[in-house]
Amino acid sequence: MNQSQNASFQAGQAKGQTQEKTNQMMDKASDAMQSAKESCQEAGQQMKAKAQGAADAVKDTVGMNK
Repeated sequence: MNQSQNASFQAGQAKGQTQEKTNQMMDKASDAMQSAKESCQEAGQQMKAKAQGAADAVKDTVGMNK
């Protein structure tokens, strides 16, 4: 392998490694976004349940839940 071929080979290797690292970072970012989305959805469901409980308590207090 001459010097030009070796340089081309090494450049291809570096490009492949860079692409792989980029893919890994994108996967990690995607996983983090999915986790954040699930956390927000869970928090929203908890808030909804608490609000419903508070509304029911008020209805019970004023006698509207009969």
